[in-house]
Amino acid sequence: MADQKRLAYSIIQFLHTQLQSGTMSPDAQESLEVAIQCLETAFGVSMEDQGLAVSQTLPEIFEAVAGKELEHSRTNSEPITPSEDDVAEAERLKTEGNDQMKAENFEAAVSFYGKAIELNPANAVYFCNRAAAYSKLGNYAGAVRDCERAIGIDPNYSKAYGRMGLALSSLNKHTEAVVYYKKALELDPDNETYKSNLKIAEQKMKETPSPASNLMNNPQVQQLMSGMISGGHNAMGAAGSSPSTNDLASLIQA
Repeated sequence: MADQKRLAYSIIQFLHTQLQSGTMSPDAQESLEVAIQCLETAFGVSMEDQGLAVSQTLPEIFEAVAGKELEHSRTNSEPITPSEDDVAEAERLKTEGNDQMKAENFEAAVSFYGKAIELNPANAVYFCNRAAAYSKLGNYAGAVRDCERAIGIDPNYSKAYGRMGLALSSLNKHTEAVVYYKKALELDPDNETYKSNLKIAEQKMKETPSPASNLMNNPQVQQLMSGMISGGHNAMGAAGSSPSTNDLASLIQA
């Protein structure tokens, strides 16, 4: 039942995105609202149940599966070149997505960029722009995936490296973020934003304690180590005994 609720949540999330895209007629919007209410009632879920969200949206999952099936069905590996009409329509959808970003309608922006990608999946800008929208929605894993795809299409696209750095920093992966910020600066040396973000990521990396440091800063561990060391010094003048089994067991537990 838990998986059914997660699936229902993903469907409701998709329908909400379509509602906010502004591309539906009033009748279609009303139908979607009814569908959302029916699903929420039938499965006992709502958009507030964030714990049911999965790492990928429904269109992304479909895109991945459809892409694999298409690749499997091809008899040769040559990429499909989009028509001039598809290229033009993809650019129009990208512009719509940019407008939605300016209006802070980030879910709608994701939808428009996704449609542009469907028409022209060889354009790195569309993936990079969708990554920015995902980051605004807090979907940093989605942003990382889109930045990876943008870099795969255009390895010299500095903005993709910069946005990858932002997403990784938001996931507290500061060491990896530093690598991407440095690459972004290598491609765009005068970008002050990359310079600033690199300094912040490097500082965060220094401030993040290692697992060993966390262990040694544990007061219980410090107390046990102190007792074991002092016990060892006392024993040197006597029988030279080692720390007791109880001390070692307490240390492991700590």
